[in-house]
Amino acid sequence: MNPTLILIQKEIRDGLRNRWVLAIALLLAMLALSLGFLGSAPTGNVKVDPLTVTVVSLSSLSIFLVPLIAMLLSYDAIVGEIDRGTMNLLLSYPISRPQVMAGKFCGHLVILALAIGAGYGLAGLALQLAFGGLDPTAWGPFALLIAASILLGAAFLSLGYLISALVQERQTAAGIAIGVWLFLVVIYDMGVLGVLVVDQGRTITEPILHAILLLNPTDVYRLLNLTGHENIAMFAGMAGLSGQATLSTQTLLLAQTLWIVIPLALASWAFKRRSL
Repeated sequence: MNPTLILIQKEIRDGLRNRWVLAIALLLAMLALSLGFLGSAPTGNVKVDPLTVTVVSLSSLSIFLVPLIAMLLSYDAIVGEIDRGTMNLLLSYPISRPQVMAGKFCGHLVILALAIGAGYGLAGLALQLAFGGLDPTAWGPFALLIAASILLGAAFLSLGYLISALVQERQTAAGIAIGVWLFLVVIYDMGVLGVLVVDQGRTITEPILHAILLLNPTDVYRLLNLTGHENIAMFAGMAGLSGQATLSTQTLLLAQTLWIVIPLALASWAFKRRSL
């Protein structure tokens, strides 16, 4: 069997054994249900499907929670194995460093995807059953939310692997990972909004705004959840900004894919050059 597939299976087994999938899925499901029931209580009066309102709340929740979970999964994926001395043992087998990187990343991505899909999917079913039965037409934006959340998690997994491949100690990796999470999730958008308010459209034109948004995977995630769903954008906190940003879904998907591929390629390059 391909050594990469063996390593993927090992990471998935470890994740299941350590209850990572169950813990993340339960956490996401409970938070999604809480937000869903609190935000969907008045939807019966205004004829809005509960999933429509819930997508907006979950988008804001996912921007904070999914990247943090991804960082916790990946920040010590390389440096932790080196510190424990297990990386030398692993590389004594017929497996290359790029295969180690690919196997560990794919295993963690499967764990994250299972947790997000199960947690949000079960919460969505419960919400629809609680508010009048299943409506397949309302699942388009919600399915996009789940897919976009997995892509967002994959982007931060890649960033976590890059950090883990570059630093020498686990504690340093943990500190940098939290700093990167805080900057991309909180500080970046606060800075962008502040600059937009001060600029008043004089310097920052639409192409420049597009470029600024594409430089942050969380903003790409926000816009992905708004694209093509007018009723979602109406309730979203980014609706005003998305009205100025006319990026297509294909462009946003490409940008999020690059946020996954480029950091992971840099991490693989750094790991290949690293002495153990």
